[in-house]
Amino acid sequence: MLTQSQVISLIRDGVWTVIVTAAPVLIVAIAIGLIVSIFQATTSINEQTLAFVPKIVAILLSLVIFGAFMLQHIQDYIINLYSQINQYLG
Repeated sequence: MLTQSQVISLIRDGVWTVIVTAAPVLIVAIAIGLIVSIFQATTSINEQTLAFVPKIVAILLSLVIFGAFMLQHIQDYIINLYSQINQYLG
């Protein structure tokens, strides 16, 4: 039977895994969005597609660059979770 501290630990580890896995892509998206917004403000160009296309390209590139790290982090979490399943159930 799971104790309250074990449940909290599982939730904490899961949330931390999500944060660490999503952080590289989100940081790149925020940085590109800020750069494009500054460019739009200085040039007075208010084209909506100008904001989306660079973000999509940057996110795809960041997935290529950080994909192995993200996959490894998720894999470590799942292996750790499955290795402790007997402890949690029995």
